[in-house]
Amino acid sequence: MDTQRKIKLTVFLGVLVALAPLATDMYLPALPSMNNEFNVGTSLIQMTLSATMVGMALGQLFAGPVSDMCGRKIPLTIGMALFTLASAGCMIADDIKFFLVFRLIQGLTGAFGIVIARAIARDCTSGAELTRFFSMLMTVNGLAPILAPVIGGQILVFADWRGVFMLLALIGLLLTTSCVKFKETLPKNSRAKNFSSSFKNYGGLFRDKYFLGHCLLQCAWFALFFAYISGSAFLFQDIYNVTPQTYSLIFGGLSCSLVVTGMLPMRLAGKVPELKMLAWAVCQAMVGAILFMACVLAHTSIELTILSLFVLVPMGSVLGATSFSLSMRNHGKEAGAASALLGSLPMLAGGLMTPLVGIAGNQNALPMAIIILVGAFLTLTIFWKLIFPVHQRGARFSA
Repeated sequence: MDTQRKIKLTVFLGVLVALAPLATDMYLPALPSMNNEFNVGTSLIQMTLSATMVGMALGQLFAGPVSDMCGRKIPLTIGMALFTLASAGCMIADDIKFFLVFRLIQGLTGAFGIVIARAIARDCTSGAELTRFFSMLMTVNGLAPILAPVIGGQILVFADWRGVFMLLALIGLLLTTSCVKFKETLPKNSRAKNFSSSFKNYGGLFRDKYFLGHCLLQCAWFALFFAYISGSAFLFQDIYNVTPQTYSLIFGGLSCSLVVTGMLPMRLAGKVPELKMLAWAVCQAMVGAILFMACVLAHTSIELTILSLFVLVPMGSVLGATSFSLSMRNHGKEAGAASALLGSLPMLAGGLMTPLVGIAGNQNALPMAIIILVGAFLTLTIFWKLIFPVHQRGARFSA
């Protein structure tokens, strides 16, 4: 692949993968105001985040096998077109029930962009090159959580939360247009013959204990990470009393750390084993989770709380790039299904945890801290029990 095409492909796939943080992070500064407008409890408002995440989880399970059988282009184009319509539906919803339905559809259709983007990455690269490419993808993707809440916060200066979903609809329209111009990466002779054979790939993947270990590791991380995402707006705005604009800058700064650390796997691929980078990520995440719990229990200053999150949050990019690369190495022929599981199961875990963050109300961050600490502990345990032993036994991996 020539350099120019690689850059264009990286940007295109990065924006597709960024649909998750775009759909979740951009409206975070508006959550407290939406709470008042819809006149519902904190947990129900946080369920609007869960609805999208659950939709993305279920959508990826379907999108992966479909792309393995039909190719990448057609399912991707249809998915982005429907995502655009769902975003427009969110914009005009005047009842929380209708809004939840459109959020679910937004997740189901946006899932096609997420899972197919990762499958395309596996179509085009492998081995250390896949790690570098996926690291670039994570870096481009990392710009979304930086820009999304900042943009969302600024939109609230002159419009309400509906303006956020208008922008999401425009982004969806832009992606739909780009998909039409996209060149197919999965040859017809490499596709699954039918839906049944495509979905049967899930059985083989679940029997692969090493691959399943990576799925469980990412499930634990997503539960942790989305507890942070869904709880951070209430933590900073309701407990520390910062403005939506200040919160968006704090959230954007933490997301900057994801971009910076996301460059490390790209730079170190082929020089430092992915396993060592992954071990570093899970260990530092555990340290960050402990520090955040200490800050919550001690009711420390906002500066110390932010510092603890700077220890924790950046590990997501390192963990994502290295774990994805390692888990996909033996699954090039079923890249769509493998990518679907790696995306859907963690997204589902994150979605299920999100409402629990608000069970104690918007003035108590302890549930958020507990979920983060338990998630970090499980991430570390799964790594040492299910992933590290396979490498210790000297298992062979295909290119």
